[in-house]
Amino acid sequence: MAWDSNWEEVFSSRPWGKYPGEDLIRFVARRFFSAPDRSQIKILEVGSGTGANLWFIAREGFQTFGVEGSPSGVRISKERLNDEVPNWQGNIIEADILTLPFSDNEFDAVIDVEAVSCNSFDHSKKIYSEMARVLKPNGHFYSRCFSTGCDGDKSGESLGRHFYLPTTGPMAGIGPVRYTAQEDFDELLPECLADIEIDQMVLRGNLTETPILEWLVNAQKRT
Repeated sequence: MAWDSNWEEVFSSRPWGKYPGEDLIRFVARRFFSAPDRSQIKILEVGSGTGANLWFIAREGFQTFGVEGSPSGVRISKERLNDEVPNWQGNIIEADILTLPFSDNEFDAVIDVEAVSCNSFDHSKKIYSEMARVLKPNGHFYSRCFSTGCDGDKSGESLGRHFYLPTTGPMAGIGPVRYTAQEDFDELLPECLADIEIDQMVLRGNLTETPILEWLVNAQKRT
């Protein structure tokens, strides 16, 4: 499975993020806010956690789908959407993101916010391939992932290629993290993606030796 059971303990025992990042809001807004009928736009998040991003997507009137391995994450997400976004359309499924339970060419956008980063290099390639598979031709792809050089990179036990059980940084004590080098994307991203834009974001600590560094990846599936 492409999911660490430790996340069930995390989601069930402590508060987690409730609001989406500005970069994700910008991604959705630029591509879909002008749609004549938002209810016809289907957006999927892989590794949707406790639903912060799904909450935003549902509130904006889009069909909202999530795949999450943690039962508590699925439950918390559904409860929040049911309470705060009456009559939202879509579904949140407990499943493994390594094999997405959807047909080919189903979604207008597929997003990942640090879920793929919690997987080995080989599993990450497979998950990105699955994200592209369920994306419609001309559909939009979004991934946010930790960069090499981020606080936590090379700390703790090495589990594989750029893959660690970090002892420092934002994921310390939570679970394994893969830190992506820019050249890794040539292998990680499937060939069916085009117009790939990769930008590095300094989340915080840009004047220190231990910054929080993330990549923002945007692409579109070829027709």
